[in-house]
Amino acid sequence: MFRNVAELVELAVSSGKKISHIMIEQEVEFTGKSREEVINQMSNNLDVMEQAVERGLQGVRSVSGLTGGDAVLLQKYIQTGKSLSGDLLLDAVSKAVATNEVNAAMGTICATPTAGSAGVVPGTLFAVKNKLHPSREQMIEFLFTSGAFGFVVANNASISGAAGGCQAEVGSAAGMAAAAIVEMAGGTPEQSAEAFAITLKNMLGLVCDPVAGLVEVPCVKRNAMGAANAMVAADMALAGITSRIPCDEVIDAMYKIGQTMPVALRETAQGGLAATPTGRELEAKIFGVSLNKK
Repeated sequence: MFRNVAELVELAVSSGKKISHIMIEQEVEFTGKSREEVINQMSNNLDVMEQAVERGLQGVRSVSGLTGGDAVLLQKYIQTGKSLSGDLLLDAVSKAVATNEVNAAMGTICATPTAGSAGVVPGTLFAVKNKLHPSREQMIEFLFTSGAFGFVVANNASISGAAGGCQAEVGSAAGMAAAAIVEMAGGTPEQSAEAFAITLKNMLGLVCDPVAGLVEVPCVKRNAMGAANAMVAADMALAGITSRIPCDEVIDAMYKIGQTMPVALRETAQGGLAATPTGRELEAKIFGVSLNKK
């Protein structure tokens, strides 16, 4: 039904439907499942996300000891009333962190679009839930909207850190979240596309450099920043701000940047933060020896 964002938006506008509804129809057509089955499957995904957020906010630690407890610290900080960024934004950040801390602790999460970027979509969803008070149906629609944009990226570029750097993972996740926030807040399909473009533009070139090869450092905090990016971009789009570069062209640029990115900066732990003295020390401490000698 749609191959790119321009076609997705055109379908939504011409039919007078939400992007989420267009995505549901496409899933029904592609999978051969009934509408009820498709929605129930996404509802199950929503349950997994909620459970991961709740578990993370209770406090978890990874086996390596590199990550854990930061989501709790953020919630305690919010409660002091001294936050500079605003409670809603920090709530989204903390819930994104919570999800990725659960992932790092070998817990169950829902890859959106990957495990390494799984915090952004649920983090923002369960934060704006407290602001917008959506129904269960609207929360499920949020996931379908984010999925529609993820579908386009996966089929026209990449959602893999190994293929395109962290811009392809957290960058895509942040754009997906921004687009879904806009729809839930009552924005237009065009504004959802603008939000995605604004978000991804500001994460272009982001490398994938996991310390010790684990999806922990800097992955968890990158999900935090991805959530913050998504929230701000959604507000910008809802305010009427547009991206001078069309959404599909931003996605194409991300793909081309990923293709030219050195292998050392694409999930190999050979460069970036993973190659710093401290990064190598942590790697040696965890595994007993540095896996990368260079």
